[in-house]
Amino acid sequence: MFELAGRTALITGAGQGVGAGIAEALAAQGAAVAVNDIDPERAEARTRLLREAGYRAHAVPFDVTGHDAVRDAVRNFERAVGPVDILINNVGNAGSEAFRPRPFRESAPEDWRRFTEVNLFGVMNCVKAVIDGMSARGYGRIITIASGSGVVGQSIGVSLYAAAKGGAIAFMRHLAMETAADGVTANTIALGLIDPAASGREGAAVREMATRLPVGRIGVPADPAAMCAYLASREASWITGQTLHLNGGSYTS
Repeated sequence: MFELAGRTALITGAGQGVGAGIAEALAAQGAAVAVNDIDPERAEARTRLLREAGYRAHAVPFDVTGHDAVRDAVRNFERAVGPVDILINNVGNAGSEAFRPRPFRESAPEDWRRFTEVNLFGVMNCVKAVIDGMSARGYGRIITIASGSGVVGQSIGVSLYAAAKGGAIAFMRHLAMETAADGVTANTIALGLIDPAASGREGAAVREMATRLPVGRIGVPADPAAMCAYLASREASWITGQTLHLNGGSYTS
């Protein structure tokens, strides 16, 4: 089940962390994976690791916030390798410095723009680059990695991130209605706390939060990767327009 042989998947932010785990999981199911990262060296390094493991992988570096850059990179990739059947919008924030929690009143308009450009416009740019081809071929899977903070207010200091992720969640819900008849599904994973080693959010406070989770552990990249493998499959054709909470049982509504 969940066989992806013959499919091609583009995963943004796949040079490390959650994105790298998703790329490996989809490749293990038979997909050819396009490893995107804003850092070309990181994309190339992850691609080499996947190829050494016997998987089909290609480095496709670009910044998701640049509409033309995304369009051109996807066009070039599809000409060289083949059409993108699966898009995983995984790029997660506005950079480690920007992601430091702080109240909204301490933010500035340039902060608002950066979070929105990465977490909302980045998703739109990538979807725009692949959606026509998916619809014309009658098959597509679009999965966006969002956050529970985009649905419910639980943390102080992440209002900008939450606003952008909430926008992405709403966008995906409505995109699903537009594309369902074309055989293209659009779903969102509202991700909970992931291992700080994978997310870059080291600290005792993060680890303490994990003790409150009903399952008793922090999430790891393999958790969203497994869900993506299912949602990307033919077997998931009846799931669209959904926001699936993956968080170890933490409260979400």
